[in-house]
Amino acid sequence: MLLILDTANVDAIKHAMEYYPIDGVTTNPSIIARRHSDFWGLLKEIRQIIGEDKMLHVQTTQKTAEKIVEEALLLKKELKGSIYVKIPISEEGLKATMQLKKLGVCVTMTAIFTPAQALIAAKAGADFVAPYVNRLDNILGDGTEVVAQIVKLFKLHGISSKVLAASFQNAEQVHKCAMYGCDSVTISEDIPKTLISHPMTDKAVEGFNKDWNSAYGEKTILDF
Repeated sequence: MLLILDTANVDAIKHAMEYYPIDGVTTNPSIIARRHSDFWGLLKEIRQIIGEDKMLHVQTTQKTAEKIVEEALLLKKELKGSIYVKIPISEEGLKATMQLKKLGVCVTMTAIFTPAQALIAAKAGADFVAPYVNRLDNILGDGTEVVAQIVKLFKLHGISSKVLAASFQNAEQVHKCAMYGCDSVTISEDIPKTLISHPMTDKAVEGFNKDWNSAYGEKTILDF
């Protein structure tokens, strides 16, 4: 399962790239706007941090298919490497996606809330479809169940598009999506540490250290 960091915080990206097996970064207009930074400067800095081989998902701001395509081509030209243009699902978005696939541009269709939307997006050529998990939970839906249905639907019909589950509130939602066979998830900068943390792990390490210190004091293996 691919782990995509959902942030434009360059310090958080640097940290995650150093300590975790991150496969790329995804942003959206809200995430970019919160940084109050130069748009191209920020994204090019992110590209420099993650390198050209890792995925960078950037969302278009346009409303019509023609302008979406124009903006997508500019994003691909400026950011280079493994770039995925995020497009919210709509008639104009689907039209743009079909055109972009002919031009060799990778697309992530976002703002997905139903399996039907995911199916149409995949048929239009989207490389990834991004269902919003926690936003569904917030309206008394079941976000992880929707992800499970999309995964099942794609397998049933032999669809090659990948499911990029997004909008998580906690690590349990990520875990459930992984158990359902989700291809990839976008996670906020605080979730990676949550995924590896457990009080029993801390207790086990504390025991190891106590036993070692009782026999060898402050020495480490490097001291022998």
